[in-house]
Amino acid sequence: MRSSQLPAFDVIIAGCGPTGATLAAELRLHDVRVLVLEKETEPKSFVRIVSLHVRSLELMAMRGLLDRLLPHGRRRPAAGVFAGIAKPAPKGLDSAYAYLLGMPQPVVERLLEERATELGAQVRRGRAVTGLDQDDEGVTVELAGGERVRARYLVGCDGGRSTVRKLLGVGFPGEPSRNDTLMGEMEVGVPQEEIAARTAELRETHQRFWLRPFGGGVYSVVVPAEEVLSDRAEPPTLEEFRRQLRALAGTDFGVHSPRWLSRFGDATRLAERYRAGRVLLAGDAAHIHPPIGGQGLNLGVQDAFNLGWKLAAQIRGWAPDTLLDTYQAERRPVAEDVLDNTRAQTELTSAEPGARAVRRLVAELMDIDEVNRRLVGKIAAIDVRYDFGEGPDLLGRRLGDIDVKDGHLYGLLRRGRGLVLDRTGRLTAGGWSDRVDHLADATAALDAPCVLLRPDGHVAWIGDDQRDLDDHLSRWFGRPAG
Repeated sequence: MRSSQLPAFDVIIAGCGPTGATLAAELRLHDVRVLVLEKETEPKSFVRIVSLHVRSLELMAMRGLLDRLLPHGRRRPAAGVFAGIAKPAPKGLDSAYAYLLGMPQPVVERLLEERATELGAQVRRGRAVTGLDQDDEGVTVELAGGERVRARYLVGCDGGRSTVRKLLGVGFPGEPSRNDTLMGEMEVGVPQEEIAARTAELRETHQRFWLRPFGGGVYSVVVPAEEVLSDRAEPPTLEEFRRQLRALAGTDFGVHSPRWLSRFGDATRLAERYRAGRVLLAGDAAHIHPPIGGQGLNLGVQDAFNLGWKLAAQIRGWAPDTLLDTYQAERRPVAEDVLDNTRAQTELTSAEPGARAVRRLVAELMDIDEVNRRLVGKIAAIDVRYDFGEGPDLLGRRLGDIDVKDGHLYGLLRRGRGLVLDRTGRLTAGGWSDRVDHLADATAALDAPCVLLRPDGHVAWIGDDQRDLDDHLSRWFGRPAG
């Protein structure tokens, strides 16, 4: 499949879920030619509710997307997210967006795809990737039916069963599922009061069981499956739900008229590497874990914000030599931490006496606000700190949406560029002004003389010396122009 043909695109993205669509939009901010290939001919039709966590909301606000999402979602406190332990939202969540935004997943995907296409990304549906070959100049991708397309880079955002990852031969070690769970939305045939009472009783010992009302007689139903299946692509039947509900609750609650039915497992796997030459992995193609805590979509979207500007820099020709390698160096440890916290949360949902005792102990410890904040902060992803070397605690962390003159910080990051936020008024972005903005603002609500922000909002430098700033501008944004 080797080809001397010049690439028609800079980047091909396999998969138009939230990760792929977000990445496409990020690349288009830098005028990168993007083709998104999606194997499904139509967007998802079933209405699964997902939650956008605090860090994802911040990133959406940085790009001016949050106002587009808010009318379609339902806000709720950032509480009860760790293993479903019912505690109030912790104090000290340092964010202007310290809440959860629950939204139908098809709506999230539609809005993110619309954003990518508005910015100029091409999306082709019904295009399944079946082969790839890379050389020194680019990647040739073969599609079902024999069509071939070529780009300088390929990013697999094609889910836990990623074809791109398998074609690369990248290992995906971890643990297989030990438990399957059935999930769906359907109508019920008994009064709400009866359902609420029985659910509350069972939830004392069975955390993987619930019936939650959506309105109009429709309920979200979750119940343990009878067995672990090797292939979860085949959805369960309504009769399976009825049988498992009767086994656990003694009644099937008269469930009928399902909107959608699915099953999921608790497999936990992490790709051995996120990059092989000109091919990269992001989202579920790079990591899978149990859905407890609702972190999967958020983790993938955050991958895309980390990767987008770096890959664009590589394509535009100004990336430092090691910049693209920092994607794996930064994001893989974050995924490892998410996998660990979902392992821990899964253990806390077990009906075994020992696990229930540990759950009671954790619940007691979460009455200490700092413990509660730490656990919720893990899921909200606001405690992520990339290793940028020694320095103040803020170095490597994300900066909140602080007040600046004429507005808020995130309004300055919509173009996906770096930013020198300068309280001294003496510093400058100099020869990097084609890719880094500068704001001199002595009134900025910042406990530092000056910071250099990357396009993903993480603090790459803190100080007040121009020469030191120039060194860090070179580290992250390459050589100065001219």
